[in-house]
Amino acid sequence: MCAEYATFGLAPAMRAGGVLNDGGYQVHRDFVDFIVDGRPLLFQLSDLDAVSPLASDVPPSIFTAQVRSLLLESAAPLPGGRYVVYGCPECEDLACGAVTAVIQSDGEDFIWRDFAWQTDEHADLERNGYHGIGPFRFRGAEYRTALGALLNGSAPDPRRRVLLIGARVAVLAKLAAALRTIGVGADIAQHADGVSPDELRGYGAVAFGHATGEQERAAVRRAFERAGVPVAHVDGLAPIVPLLVAQIEHALDRSPAGRRRLIGLTAADGSADVEVTSACRVTLTAYRLDRLSRPHTHAIFDGVLEPGRHRVALDAKAVRGRAFVVARTSGSVLVAAVNP
Repeated sequence: MCAEYATFGLAPAMRAGGVLNDGGYQVHRDFVDFIVDGRPLLFQLSDLDAVSPLASDVPPSIFTAQVRSLLLESAAPLPGGRYVVYGCPECEDLACGAVTAVIQSDGEDFIWRDFAWQTDEHADLERNGYHGIGPFRFRGAEYRTALGALLNGSAPDPRRRVLLIGARVAVLAKLAAALRTIGVGADIAQHADGVSPDELRGYGAVAFGHATGEQERAAVRRAFERAGVPVAHVDGLAPIVPLLVAQIEHALDRSPAGRRRLIGLTAADGSADVEVTSACRVTLTAYRLDRLSRPHTHAIFDGVLEPGRHRVALDAKAVRGRAFVVARTSGSVLVAAVNP
């Protein structure tokens, strides 16, 4: 079947939420991804917007059941010994489509084979199979250790809450509402004085409004340091809600930097340079403030990029004045100020 061994591991991953150009929303999801031979398995599945069954926002009992299922401690949920490897990030309906595979044991080893795109109970391998992926043979000890750690309280803590610090309450209220809509908790405050360490531990990021002074920022940082809470800090670039959401999404990304698809973004001299590590769909959006501080949004690019560095031209009207570019894939977001 598959004589050579592949390595098996797990790593935190994210499906990036955000405020879309058409006014819609994309839900934020934290999950644990499968790392095969040192690379996220999801990256081998073309440009797939999906999450593994090991999502951090499912009830603990369901999370545990999913882990035990992958350990073959329960019957396969689909005919033919098939298991869902990646599913729809918005719901759990198989009709939306899912990547499935046969998972079986062979002595002490575990084998994942016959990957397919599936929309009902039965997979059509000839028509919808991922013929270039797998089979993978994993050493039993390595496989059990990785998954077993999730049962022993080692599952990544997403800390999907953000503390918003600033004086412009109207902007913060709109930002908090947008974050809550995509599944990220948000609280608004003017400072962090007197907040208990237990409460501070619930935050994954603290975002400062553009007008927040350095003394106020330093005081908030000290409060988190005293509580022993490592937290990402976001300095708001401009009072544009979709831009601030993108900054916060980037700050909440806890996936290892070396295992991300989108790894570089700069914008200057009429173009944006984007770097990706695997083929994926990338969207580029420009945000700017005019002389009356009114926000404007311009769609710049939407297409699949191959691994490497790419240069995309920027419309001069889209980046006139104080402007920013947001690059987005299904799993990550980067933000860059446009340097004139």
